[in-house]
Amino acid sequence: MAKEQNVSASRLINAPAEAIFAVLANPARHAEIDGSGTVRGSRQESPELLTMGSKFGMKMKIGVPYDMRSTVVEFEENKLIAWAHFGKHRWRYELEEVDGGTMVTETFDWSTARSPKFIELMGYPKKTLPNIQKTLERLEAVVTAT
Repeated sequence: MAKEQNVSASRLINAPAEAIFAVLANPARHAEIDGSGTVRGSRQESPELLTMGSKFGMKMKIGVPYDMRSTVVEFEENKLIAWAHFGKHRWRYELEEVDGGTMVTETFDWSTARSPKFIELMGYPKKTLPNIQKTLERLEAVVTAT
């Protein structure tokens, strides 16, 4: 049996998928929702809204500041958006409208990574789940703020 190479969490958010997707598709808003504390802001050359194939840059910091450039690799408006950087692992958000709001699932998928073993050896899968949960919590706070 093949080993799963992804970790995900879901959260029911009392907001329409369109409102949630608008935040996810806007790189300038990513620092607001990032639960890992590593995203500092978007690069000036990033598009205002992401679509399939969009390339965007983020200012990051893990110990030292650096830039990360990603490309949108999956896209279905108001339902699905995923991006990957040079390492080829993906960050995916799936939205499904249900009774009570929208079920949002965030997934860190390293099955497409250039070096999935390196990601596992560095402990990223285990470290990532709490960050995903915090991101979903922050996303909810942003989209439900009045």
